[in-house]
Amino acid sequence: MDAVTHSLLGLGNFSLYFFSSLLLLLIFKFVYPLITPHDEWKLVKEEKSSAAAIGLIGAVLGFSIALGSAASNSVSILDFWIWGAVALVAQVIAFGIVRFVFVPKIVQRINDNEISAGIVLGGFSVSVGILNAACMTY
Repeated sequence: MDAVTHSLLGLGNFSLYFFSSLLLLLIFKFVYPLITPHDEWKLVKEEKSSAAAIGLIGAVLGFSIALGSAASNSVSILDFWIWGAVALVAQVIAFGIVRFVFVPKIVQRINDNEISAGIVLGGFSVSVGILNAACMTY
């Protein structure tokens, strides 16, 4: 029974980091579409855009991967929140790189529901999330 009790001692920290992660995901859900010139949520919900859905879920996955690394490597909840903010900024930078360097017409192509544009944006976002996560190990 001691082992179970000992394991449950970490439940408080788990809850703190888990609910903070959910809150950061919620913040990301509102901030990311404000940064992008197209409203992914509207395109997905109202226009059933597959391209927007793929691009958006790639950004969410990339952010979540980096957030997971921040949770496992942070030394405090403040440290976690700081690196969560870094992860959000990295996803915005990823969008900017795709938009201004690789596919300058990405916004129009997403609005036109071009699946290939969504795949490029989503894939690049996940890739940046993986790199971001790897760089958070210190």
